[in-house]
Amino acid sequence: MRIGSGQFTYEWHDNWAEIPDVENARKGWAHHGVVVNEAGDVIACHPAYATLLVFDANGRLRRTIPTDLIEGHSMTLVKEGDTEYLWIADTGLKRTPESNYQYPMTSPGPRVVKMTLDGRVVAQIQRPSLAIYETGKYTPTWVAVHEKWHGGNGDVWVTDGYGSSVVHRFTAEGSYAGSIDGTEGAVGHFSCPHAIWIDYRKADPELYVADRANNRLQIYDLDGHFKRVVGAEFFVTPTGFAQVGDALVVIELRARMTILDAADRLLTHLGANQEVCTVDGWPNVKNADGIPTRTNLLRPGYLNSPHGIAADRAGNLYLSEWLIGGRYTKLQKIW
Repeated sequence: MRIGSGQFTYEWHDNWAEIPDVENARKGWAHHGVVVNEAGDVIACHPAYATLLVFDANGRLRRTIPTDLIEGHSMTLVKEGDTEYLWIADTGLKRTPESNYQYPMTSPGPRVVKMTLDGRVVAQIQRPSLAIYETGKYTPTWVAVHEKWHGGNGDVWVTDGYGSSVVHRFTAEGSYAGSIDGTEGAVGHFSCPHAIWIDYRKADPELYVADRANNRLQIYDLDGHFKRVVGAEFFVTPTGFAQVGDALVVIELRARMTILDAADRLLTHLGANQEVCTVDGWPNVKNADGIPTRTNLLRPGYLNSPHGIAADRAGNLYLSEWLIGGRYTKLQKIW
């Protein structure tokens, strides 16, 4: 089926990816990102554990990449010279059916790692030694890199989205270089800065922060100076970013995509399905015992809980959703 209109018309390919049809995949609560590499392969994650799955553009599973991570919560693809790397924010937490999908009481700890496309870890960002972490949590959710091939200095930005709601900046060598928390601007402290993205569409690149629980984007320059707020009047839960041409596609966890132009103006919404978010147990449903189980409310053309998004060179979009068993959708751009 098709969704959208005009330049934002897409063919919806439901259950696009060939996820292994085994019990742990059906029962794993997917909570991860997705990227597309230069070869056009789509890298996502197994619903039950942080094994990376590499698909071709038709959804066929090409290979798997074992990791020792707990959750591939976000994935950011970067290029250094001729080599591609993945930055992964691992929250260190995973809901499992064995615990009735409650988070575990203990965790091996969160990690932010840089790895090769065969899963070899080559760098790791450590939690900064700051006063907020004497009592506050650290749970990183996303990574953005000011890449040198874009004219950047290699700085690595990490969102502590599920912890203390701050964003940290590190040098290319991994040294702590500062933090922002939203109080630099006009609207106050971040609340779940879930994702981060560097916008190279303008002469001066900008840092976009998905201030999710505050239903807005906060925009900074690459030195961490506040510039403006975007979308407070129309966002509901901005969660992740993808660029298609000059347009910015923002997925919103509460069941829709929002598309902005290069001047941050609202163009359209796609896949809107916010009523599903009122269901008891969303993004899943609950069984007679009150235990989460995979939802039976998924419909082609309507989102449920989008968490990861990536675009390929042709403008096609690839979505991963946050729910038991996962949901992997391709939106093929109609030109």
